[in-house]
Amino acid sequence: MAKTVAVLGTGIMGSGMARNLVEAGFDVTVWNRSPEKAKPLGDVGAKVAENPEAAVVEADFVITMLFDEDAVSEVMERALSAMRTEAVWIQSATVGVDAVVRLAAKANQAGIAYVDAPVLGTRQPAEEGTLTVLAGCPTELRPAVEPVFDAVGARTVWVGEKPGDGQRLKLVVNSWVLSIVGATAQAVDFARSQGLDPAVFFETIAGGGTDCAYAQLKGKAMIAGEFPPAFPLEGAAKDASLISDAMQAVGTSPVLMEALRVSFEAAADAGHADEDMAAVVTAFHV
Repeated sequence: MAKTVAVLGTGIMGSGMARNLVEAGFDVTVWNRSPEKAKPLGDVGAKVAENPEAAVVEADFVITMLFDEDAVSEVMERALSAMRTEAVWIQSATVGVDAVVRLAAKANQAGIAYVDAPVLGTRQPAEEGTLTVLAGCPTELRPAVEPVFDAVGARTVWVGEKPGDGQRLKLVVNSWVLSIVGATAQAVDFARSQGLDPAVFFETIAGGGTDCAYAQLKGKAMIAGEFPPAFPLEGAAKDASLISDAMQAVGTSPVLMEALRVSFEAAADAGHADEDMAAVVTAFHV
C-alpha cells in the first residue's frame, strides 16, 4: 500500500487531517503558506517542507486543503510539475463545481490522477479523524485512496465518478448548515430584541421535533458571545457565494442563500472574519 502523503494547507482542517494521517502510519509531509501553522506538525512526526514542490516530490498522494480555487490553483501550478506520475491529487477544499472541473483539467494536462473529495466537518471532527469524505472519482481509483480517507474520516460517501460530484453534494449540505446557523442567529437576536433570554428559546425546543443539536451548539456560542473558530466566518461567506452561484446555474432560486451571504459578509467585514461562523449573530441587529 502506498504510504506517503503530502498535505498542502495546514489550517484548521488540514492540520487535523495531517495529524490523523501520521497516527495511521502514513509518512506525511506538510506545507503551509504561513510556516508557523505547519511547524507544530513537525512535533507529531510530520516533515515540514519549505515549499510545495519539496512537499510533493516523493508523495503517493497530495491533499490540497486551501481556502479557495485561486489558492489551490496557485499552489498546484508549482506542485504538479514536481509530482510523481503515479501520484494521486486529492482535492479536498470547497471550491465549487466549475472550479473543480478547471482544476481537474490541470491535473489531466499534467498526467496526474485527480480525486474530488471535499469533507464534511469542522475543527473537532478533523482533529478526531471523524470527517465525512464526499468522493467523486473513477471506480478504479477507490481502492488506492480508501486508506487515506479512512485515516481522516469515519465515513466515505462515493457520490459519483467525475470531478464535481463531491463538490455538488458538499454545496447541498453546506446550504443546509449555513441555513441552520443563520436561522439560529436570527432567533437569538429576535429573542433579545424582545427582552427575552434567548436561552429560553433553546430550552423550549430541546428534545422536540424542531430541536437541532447544531443549533444548540452554535446557539450557546451566540449567547456567550464567544466565537473560537471551528469553521471560520470568512469560509462561511465564501461558501454562501459558491452555493448561490451554483443554485443560479441550475435554476434553483438563491434568494435565501443570498440573504445569508449578505449577513455572513457583513459580520466578516465588521471584524469577525477569523472567528467562528456563529459570529454571524452580530450582523442581525439593525
